[in-house]
Formats: sequence, structure tokens, C-alpha cells
Amino acid sequence: MKNKRMFKMASIALSASLLFACSNETVQNTNLASAAVSAEVKTQVDSTVNYAEDDEYSAVENPETITLNGTEADFAASAAVIFEDNTLTIKAGGTYVISGNLDNGQIIIDSEDKNTVRLVLDGVEISSSDTAAINVVNAEKTVISLEEGTENILSDGEQYVYEDSDTDEPNAAIFSKADLTINGTGRLVVNGNYNNGITSKDELKITGGDIQINAVDDGLMGRDIVAVKDGTIAIKSGGDGIKSSNDEDTTKGNIALEGGEFSIDSEGDGIQSIASLYITNGTYTIAAGGGSPETIATSGGMMRSPQEEAETTEETASDSTKGIKAATNLTVSGGTFDIDSLDDAIHSDGDVTISGGEWTVATGDDGIHANNVALIAGGNIEVAKSNEALEADNITVEDGTLVLTATDDGINVSGGSEMMPGGMARETEAAESSTTDEAETTEETEADAAASEELESKLTINGGFVSVNAAGDGLDSNGSIEINGGTVLVDGPTESMNGSLDYDGTLMMEGGLLIAAGSAGMLQAAAEESAQSSIVMTFPEMQAAGTLVHIEDSEGNEVATFAPAKEFQAIFISSPDLAADASYTLSTGGTSSGTDTNGLYEEGTYEGGTEIVDFTISETATWLDENGVAEAGTGGMGGGGGFGRGGGTPPENGGTPPEGGTGGMGGMFEGMDEETKAEMQEIMQQVMDGTITQEEAEAKMEELGLEFPARGTAGTDSAE
Repeated sequence: MKNKRMFKMASIALSASLLFACSNETVQNTNLASAAVSAEVKTQVDSTVNYAEDDEYSAVENPETITLNGTEADFAASAAVIFEDNTLTIKAGGTYVISGNLDNGQIIIDSEDKNTVRLVLDGVEISSSDTAAINVVNAEKTVISLEEGTENILSDGEQYVYEDSDTDEPNAAIFSKADLTINGTGRLVVNGNYNNGITSKDELKITGGDIQINAVDDGLMGRDIVAVKDGTIAIKSGGDGIKSSNDEDTTKGNIALEGGEFSIDSEGDGIQSIASLYITNGTYTIAAGGGSPETIATSGGMMRSPQEEAETTEETASDSTKGIKAATNLTVSGGTFDIDSLDDAIHSDGDVTISGGEWTVATGDDGIHANNVALIAGGNIEVAKSNEALEADNITVEDGTLVLTATDDGINVSGGSEMMPGGMARETEAAESSTTDEAETTEETEADAAASEELESKLTINGGFVSVNAAGDGLDSNGSIEINGGTVLVDGPTESMNGSLDYDGTLMMEGGLLIAAGSAGMLQAAAEESAQSSIVMTFPEMQAAGTLVHIEDSEGNEVATFAPAKEFQAIFISSPDLAADASYTLSTGGTSSGTDTNGLYEEGTYEGGTEIVDFTISETATWLDENGVAEAGTGGMGGGGGFGRGGGTPPENGGTPPEGGTGGMGGMFEGMDEETKAEMQEIMQQVMDGTITQEEAEAKMEELGLEFPARGTAGTDSAE
């Protein structure tokens, strides 16, 4: 069943996306999106967390002074304090300055009034063999202040002893049933030898301090909220680093991080919110699950079957190793991030919104993943290692710099119907059953239906700079692609079963610069309805990585100069400088004196290349080969721009293949008898399910008399 949250995405994502959806001046206004999102994030944070005056450190006034000495404690007789069996119990609100050490003991706060209990740790070392070092049983609020220039060490035991066998609390070296705040500038070392490091069953706030946490399970956990404004926090945990846990009240369980310096080494998730996660500033170094593997496994460019997806989800649901994760919305407007994670680096079961920050990401799975909507409105994001770099049901890039590297798809819009390579719908019994069940069980309101239509599966790029290096598809959408502005560069793939551009609906080029170089096997182009012209050049053989492709107009003015990072046989170029009925020359090789940005050379002189073809823009999407203007779809495995509107629509949907090519995988079925077609479909299904390899599929195709195009050679058009 569809998750209705998809139709009710956060207003910050929707408003920014719609702000420029119908604008032809998008490229000039994308900076407004970042500002709008950042302002909205601040509003969300302010409504989520309220810092009181006593959350900030203040000078100590009229305190009770307590000195610990191993197995004894000295304090005034008038103080609301009890010391018995190495346990110091504080019975009333007030300020208590504590120093010294307590062996195999603990501090209990059991306040009988409504006043805040403030503990000022002034060089304290407390160890307990069988329970928490500090246990807040009853208090309106507890504040732990770390005195400047002091080090304070709190440790619990490896095994707890509970008076009641039905009790599992406390379960952390510092445990609180009430709101808990930590402030000050001193140092606090917490050793959670039993379970968690610091746990609050209500709100947990940190506004300062140098805090080091070593925990068997979770490092820092708050039930209703975890909020950090400042401080230095280092966490090494066997579970999650920072975590919220309220799964009963949908208005609570959030995490709000507005500053601080974080170093998190977690066997589970680095930061995990059971609700929403907001980050406006701070420095974050996160290693989750041991970090990304040296080699990332890939599905070989083929989509995983629903069964494989379900098995993967089942295996990892209880052992998540993501960098930053939220159950509803994950929103970031600033900060510096260095994330190395075994699973997704940035993940939300709902929406992801990023409007700022400096990001360096390495992951064994997705760089950025949203189950619903991903909005990038700013920031400098480098995904240096990933399976898929950016994935969501709906993706919008308004602004920012994205440099994405993936062993599978670079950007993947994963929503919509499941498709085979080249845009063929998977007509499986399971898919039909799923569709039927969904129709029977999903009851959408009119508002939901309207939002669903507005949020069709789509990749929209309105501005910014996007560079993709992918072994799978470069830009992959199970819906459509629309580019209105910005610069988009795609390197790869080199294998014929993938394409630099892969979509199931349309590719609309309305503005901006798009250059995509890769294999010719699954070649797709832009829709004829696009406002901006484009060209698709296919070469008779693979071109070496780094070979310049240069286009200039009849007066010698540069349109584009690009050096693909990997070998390529086809290149798609769409630029505002390409005009209908104008003449151009495409050259390869040579050198450029221009400034090189991820292979794109600008403001330089091109020389020494070989003129390959002179041509005139004859169509919105003009197809070229070394002989000049060609029919749409020549070269590659059936060519034809898949079944997008640039190359025809699927016959099963009432459309026709383009003239000169049947389009992507669809071309394989032209002229087949029903028996051969069924065998072919079965082979492709086996590849989809992962029961045979691509090489085995090729061998079976050859047995059917179907020649599978080899790398480095142009395919034969099916019309020949």
C-alpha cells in the first residue's frame, strides 16, 4: 500500500519545489530556494525545541557543596541530602557542587519538590559495579553543569542488579526519568559498560561541554527530543550514536542539532531519529557500521526484484548501519559532514531536504535516500563512493553542487511502476496482485489524490551544478526527467545494458546545460516537445576516456567542450546555445585552454581536434553519426531513445516505436514470433530476479538467434 506521507510531504519541500516549477527564469532565482528552506528549517527547530534560561550555563550562586571521598561524603547538615551505602541521594531542588570520587557508588536524584536540581560537577569520578552512576528517579528537571577546567568521569557496571525483576531501568551510566540538560565548558567522560551512555526518558538537551561517551549500546538517547546547541561530543557505541525513541506521540521523538562538534563511531546508525531530524549547523564526523566496504557490490545495472528488496529490508531492519537517519523528515540547512557508512549515508523513510552544508560521503549503499521526496536546494555535496548516489521517489535539485559517484545508478527516481531496462513494464503476477491489493485497500482523499498527481515520480533540475559518474544508469527515472536550468554532466556507463540517460516517461529539456556520455546500447534522447534543442552523437566504436568532444557554431563560437571521464560511444548534449536551423561542427580530440570543471571546459581556446561532422539542427533532438544527421535511434541496441517521447511510446501503451529504431529493449521484440518473445521475456525476468548473470543471458539470447551488442561496437538497427 502506498504510504500517504508521500502525498503530504513537508511544506518546506513542496513550497520550494513549486516555487520554480513554472518559471523560465529558474536559473536566476534558485538561490531563493535555499534561503526559503533555511528560514523554514529555523522555524521548525524553534517550534520543536525550547531552550529555557537554566539550560545555558550560569555562575554558581548559593550552592550546597558536597565532597566525595571514596566511601564517604561531606556536606552541610542542613542540606537536603542523604548518604547511605555509598549512595548519595538528593531530595530537593537547588544547586549542588560536587567534587571528589565515589568508589562503587552512585548519585540518585529523588526530588520531592517542583524545583530544578542542578549538579555542578567540579572534578568528579564515580564508578558503580551494578547500576547507573547518576540516576534521576524523580525531578521536575535536572541540569548537569561541567565546571571549567575540570574532568569528570562516570562509569556504570557491566551487569545491573534490579530490586524488581520486571524493571529494566535504569539502563545507562547517566539515566534520567525527567528532562535532562548538560551545559558548561568542562570535560565529561561517560562509560556505559552495561547498555547506554546517557539516557533521558523525556527531553535531553546539550548546550556545552566536552563530552566523551563509550557505550555498549546507544551513546546518547532522549525519548521526547534530543537537542544540541553547542559542545564537543565524541561517541563510540555498539549501537546507535545519537538516538530518539518516542514512538507513541507523533509530535515528539525529534532531534534538533544547531551546533557543536560531533565525532561518532557507531556499530549501528550514527544519528537516528524516530521522528524528524533537523540540522542547522555543526561539524559531524560519522563512521557507521565500520564504514563503507572497499568494494561495493552492484546488481550489474539490473533492478533488484521485489523479493530481493524484501529480503534485504528484513535482514537489515534490526541492524541498521546508516550515517544519519530519520523516520519522517530529515532536513539540513548547514554544517560540515564527513560520513562513512556501511548502509545509506543520509536516509529518511519520508522526505530529505538539504539546503546547505559541506558534505563528503562514502557509503556501501545509497549516498542520499528518501522513501518519498528529496529536495536539494543548496550545499556542496560529494558522494565519493556509493551504490546509488541519490535516490527517492521524487527528486528536485534547485541549487547546490553535487559530485556523485556510484557503482550503480547515479541519480535514481525509484517511484512508479517497476520497469525492465529500456522502459519495458514488468508484467508479473506479483505486480498485478500488488496493484489489485493497493486499489482495494487504499482510500485517498481528494487532497491526497491532487498531491499524488503533483508529485508524480520525476527528476527535476532547476539549477545548481550536478556531476555524475555512474557504472549503472547516470540519470535514471521510473517516471520523467525535466531540466529547466543548471549544469548537469554525466559520465558513464560503459556497459550496453545501462544508459547515461534512462527514463520511462519523458525527458523535457527546457533550459540549462546537459551533457551525458556513455554506452550506446540503451541510448535515449529528449522529447521533441522540449523547448531547448539537443544533439545525440553515436560513434562507430568506443572513444577513449578523456577524449574531448567539442561543438562550435558556424562562426567558431564554442557551444560546449567536454572530456568524459570514462570511455564512451555516445554523447547527448543540450545547451541554450543550440538553435534550430543553425549550423554547427562537432570535433573530437585536441586540447582546450579553458578551465576544467569535472570535464567541462569553459572560457578557453580549443585547438588540434579532428572535425567529425558538420550538421544543422533539424529537429528538437538531432541524431548524428560520423556521416552526418541520422535517423533517430541509429546505433546501439535498437537505439531510439527507449520508449520515452524522444523515441516513441511503448506499443503496449498504444504507442509506436520511432522511425529507424524500436527503442531500447523494445527493439528486441520486433518481428519475433510469440514463442521466441516469451522465451526472451523469461530470460530478462531471470536477469531481473538475479538467477542468471548478464553473460548467461547473452548466451541464451544467442541461442535464440538474437545478437547481443558487444562493448565498443555500434548495434544494428532493427529496421535493417
